[in-house]
Amino acid sequence: MQARFHRRVQHDLNEIIGKYDEISELLAEDFLAEFQAGVRKALLNPRFFHFDACGLRRCNLTRFPYHFLYDIQMDMIRVWVVRHDHRDPRFGTKRFRS
Repeated sequence: MQARFHRRVQHDLNEIIGKYDEISELLAEDFLAEFQAGVRKALLNPRFFHFDACGLRRCNLTRFPYHFLYDIQMDMIRVWVVRHDHRDPRFGTKRFRS
């Protein structure tokens, strides 16, 4: 099993990491480490996480108020968006349809 990412996911991560980096470099590193741990969990057991209202699976980060949405495609997961828990629930879902 491998992970693939929509081309905008790096932009999502850069924005989030940039905001945390303004507060503390360590906090930004912690966020990235938790995101990567979430991706590893999804790779180990892709069906573990629940479905979001948009039909994609949702992995909530534990320490940070963010989550990512993904689906399962054959032998990979595809991460479509990383977003804040309180962001408009439609944010990033058009990526899945395109």
